[in-house]
Amino acid sequence: MNNEKQVDSGRRGLLVATCAASGVAGLATTGVFVSTFQPSERAKAAGAPVEVDISTLAPGEMRTVEWRGKPVWILKRTPEQIASLKEVDPLVADPESKRTQFSTTPEYAMNEWRSRQKDILVVVGICPHLGCSPTSKFQTGAQPSLPDDWHGGFLCPCHGSTFDLAGRVYKNKPSPDNLQVPPYMFEGEAKLVIGKDEKGEA
Repeated sequence: MNNEKQVDSGRRGLLVATCAASGVAGLATTGVFVSTFQPSERAKAAGAPVEVDISTLAPGEMRTVEWRGKPVWILKRTPEQIASLKEVDPLVADPESKRTQFSTTPEYAMNEWRSRQKDILVVVGICPHLGCSPTSKFQTGAQPSLPDDWHGGFLCPCHGSTFDLAGRVYKNKPSPDNLQVPPYMFEGEAKLVIGKDEKGEA
């Protein structure tokens, strides 16, 4: 009688242990399935649209966000900076971004200020020459590596390409093209969406 009870107890213990192990395995499997619903690093790098609150962006201020692993500059130009674009028209290689040999510019950026709104510039902060990231040089006037009549813009430290405050490359510089304008759109006055426009996502 005692032997039968001991056997039953042993079987009961084995059954409990088996169920517990199965439960743990089930939870582990559930974890795997749940993790597959989370965005992967590859999906993030593929370039989901990025939403940016620009309500606090002050005139003359530039903000950098990341889209598809690239820096995107958002510059709120002052009236003086906007006026300077007309002055440098004769000095830049492609004033209205009409060249399509190296890249395609959205139609809404094929203008002197290269943007939907005159005061907001949105460009990818990578030089089309060899992929270096230019530095902002908003101060006007003579400076090292810049002309004496500098109107403000960007300087690529690698090979000296210069870009104006619309991201347009100056003539006779290594960069074959203006800074890229990514697809973007405004949603109201305070939100900017990068990577998406009326044609859909990039």
